[in-house]
Amino acid sequence: MEPNLAPGTGLIVLRHGGYVAKTVVNLACRVRSHILCIFRPVNAIRMCFKRRRGATFPWLSVIPVAALLAVSQLASAQSVPPDRANAPTEPDASGQAQDSGTPSLLTPLKPQTQQSPYHLITPRERLRWFITNTIGPPNLVGGMFTAGFGTALDRPVEYGTHWNGFASRYGMRMTGIVTGNAMEAGLGLLLGEDPRYFRVQDRPFKARVENIVLLTFEARHRNGSIGPAYARYVAISGNNFLSNAWRVHSESNVQNALLRTAEGFAGRMAVNAVEEFWPDFKKRIFHWRN
Repeated sequence: MEPNLAPGTGLIVLRHGGYVAKTVVNLACRVRSHILCIFRPVNAIRMCFKRRRGATFPWLSVIPVAALLAVSQLASAQSVPPDRANAPTEPDASGQAQDSGTPSLLTPLKPQTQQSPYHLITPRERLRWFITNTIGPPNLVGGMFTAGFGTALDRPVEYGTHWNGFASRYGMRMTGIVTGNAMEAGLGLLLGEDPRYFRVQDRPFKARVENIVLLTFEARHRNGSIGPAYARYVAISGNNFLSNAWRVHSESNVQNALLRTAEGFAGRMAVNAVEEFWPDFKKRIFHWRN
């Protein structure tokens, strides 16, 4: 049985349906135009580096600067009360009082211990961690050894075994260091994760090694507890997969990205080992000289 419709009902439905369809199409076109406007600069950069795949130095002027500005903005957006901006974490109260904002951004953070009361890392300290762990002397010297080793083995082969190849390998490593540290510092600020290493110098050797491994994959949180370092997971893995966009063809694949991610965690473990045992080693050398 067919429903009884008033005369002209079909025409009204078609008219309103056409109006709605036209509105939806116009809205979709406007959304599409806005999306294209947003991604037009990204596509231009992508096409530029697609023509010059493996070119390291143009990316050095894009990703590191953007990452540094992002971390700087995140750090300056936070306000820390003056009475807790680096409260002492070790018996040396005078030394810690010096760390309340007066040190330069190029000054490395002081070693932290788990036995001392935990104090939140301030935005300025986080920025200092980013800078000193990116362009600090140990990192710059370590990059020379890494680039030299890669040049001697001619890996990747696209760079060659000449000085230009050495410079390209050194620059490529720096892009990864800057991007990864910036991601960890920025995401850690949002998630409340502390990127610093906390020593356990009074515990047995085995416990200290376990702490080195533990703090490779975990970090201190706002409440002082130790939990998964999600910002570090995203930073190390995301940085190595992201770098496939500008790496040379022979190493811009998933297998190499996974290998670099494993190397990134291994490198972090090595840094933790240095921070755990180097103060004791330095103290013994000083005592031996005296």
